[in-house]
Amino acid sequence: MYELEKIGEKTYYIKSPNNVGIYKINDQEVYLIDAGNDKDAGKKILKIVQEQGWNVKGIINTHSNADHVGGDKVIQERTQCGILAHGIEKVITQYPILEPAFLYSGFPFQDLRNKFLMAKAPEKVKELEENLPEGLEVLHLPGHFFDMIGIKTDDNVYFLADSLFSKETIEKYHIFFIYDVESFLKTLDMLETLEGKIYVPCHNESLTDLHELVAINRKKIYEICDTIIDILKVPMTFEKLLKEIFDRYSLIMNTNQYVLVGSTVRSYLAYLKDKNQVCFEIVENEMIWKNNIKNSN
Repeated sequence: MYELEKIGEKTYYIKSPNNVGIYKINDQEVYLIDAGNDKDAGKKILKIVQEQGWNVKGIINTHSNADHVGGDKVIQERTQCGILAHGIEKVITQYPILEPAFLYSGFPFQDLRNKFLMAKAPEKVKELEENLPEGLEVLHLPGHFFDMIGIKTDDNVYFLADSLFSKETIEKYHIFFIYDVESFLKTLDMLETLEGKIYVPCHNESLTDLHELVAINRKKIYEICDTIIDILKVPMTFEKLLKEIFDRYSLIMNTNQYVLVGSTVRSYLAYLKDKNQVCFEIVENEMIWKNNIKNSN
């Protein structure tokens, strides 16, 4: 773990729980693509970089989830590097309380203000597309989070953030975090059109072909849709639906999983509601969800 691999003339990545890209802008300076999941990860990443005789010029955040920006603060403090992010991701990186607040749909109690859901804020974050280094190209990857992006290097290497997940992750957890299901599916379609040399998702080994992994991700999304529709043959509240999903997939609930899976299930409900496959009604001050598949178009 935390092994440096060269995948292009100027492009590298550090194999880790959250793969970190490295792009050399000259013989001495590099940009990181993401920064690891916490302070300790940031220190390990920086050690690897410095062992090569490189200096960190900047960090490009693909998105603002704590497991991708957790190393920002310590690396910035030790190198005075710049940090670049796009759109809403830039705002959440600067104000990390927004991530657990969004997931919980209210002020997050202390148990949710942890390093897995809430990173430490760096000093300053600049808009990515106004400061993008030469040799890099932004790839917009909506679906997993608000304004998530990927990066293509001029070595024809694509860093794909959380636009798709490993087969092992899907088989173990089944429900991976999605903010916008329809956009995630459209992003999967787009990924199949890319013609890159190497692809690096954050949670998978590097690949030379994406089609199999895209198909695995797409199949699981449609399976979750079918599962929700099947469960909602019996009308129920959201909390009951969430319990049924945890039980059906043998998942163990804790506070982090409650908000991560819960937020994702709400996103699935929004997708299915817009497709007229589920609906709800308010009954005695409860929102009751039910299957509407017989009336769908």
